[in-house]
Amino acid sequence: MNLDRIISVQNSITVYRDGDRCVKVFNPDCAKADVLNEALNQARMEETTVTVPEIREVRQVNGKWAIVSEYIKGENLEQLIAKHPEKAGEYMALFASLHCRIHQQSCPAFKKLKDELQRGINDSPLCATDRYDLYSRLERIPKYNEVCHGNFIPSKVIISTETGKPYIIDWFHATQGNAAADAALTYLLLRMRSRHDLAEQYLTLFCQKSGIEPPYIRRWMPLVAASQTVAANARTRTVLQQWIDAPEGEWETEENNA
Repeated sequence: MNLDRIISVQNSITVYRDGDRCVKVFNPDCAKADVLNEALNQARMEETTVTVPEIREVRQVNGKWAIVSEYIKGENLEQLIAKHPEKAGEYMALFASLHCRIHQQSCPAFKKLKDELQRGINDSPLCATDRYDLYSRLERIPKYNEVCHGNFIPSKVIISTETGKPYIIDWFHATQGNAAADAALTYLLLRMRSRHDLAEQYLTLFCQKSGIEPPYIRRWMPLVAASQTVAANARTRTVLQQWIDAPEGEWETEENNA
């Protein structure tokens, strides 16, 4: 296995290209069960109408767990938007359509989104009053079983230069639950990355394509913001706290001025 060519480096993984294979190597502190679960999530998505890279194997590389999958030659939507800003609207329309397609799928074996949100709230550094309020909100929202990506941002969509097909990657956080919650998280992630223009484009397009009204997505904002506080640094937690505390209908936080 040739791991000389690095594709990307993130907090807990390094991704390499090995010929026609993509090798995602996890840091030693990543649990074996989490690696296997991500591979299983992606394998299950292969059985849907969503296009994902084919899983080839799960193995150890230099003592670290790795997922080996089909290599997709191309660029992700984040790179394409940066290269062709005049086409941002076209790319974001595709992005929103793909998100809707994900939500049309069903994978009954996926973890429950509500359970994951409840676990995130429980593990968060929030005060007891905030946690209780969030638990109460979560319980009032009906359960759904739509596939949710859990980290859907433009860099997760690779456009193949050979076929033009969009491939969706990184299924570590995949769950089954309410599509509006997944959309709220995408909106939040774009805002937290200071891509306010893309966030607003996405929200408008997603609501148009899905038929979900913005107020319903807004109901999920405090919940998904709370789930992000677990691994956030102090400054980011301050920003997320304002999303948690904002009255319903308020979308602005201090990150606008950051």
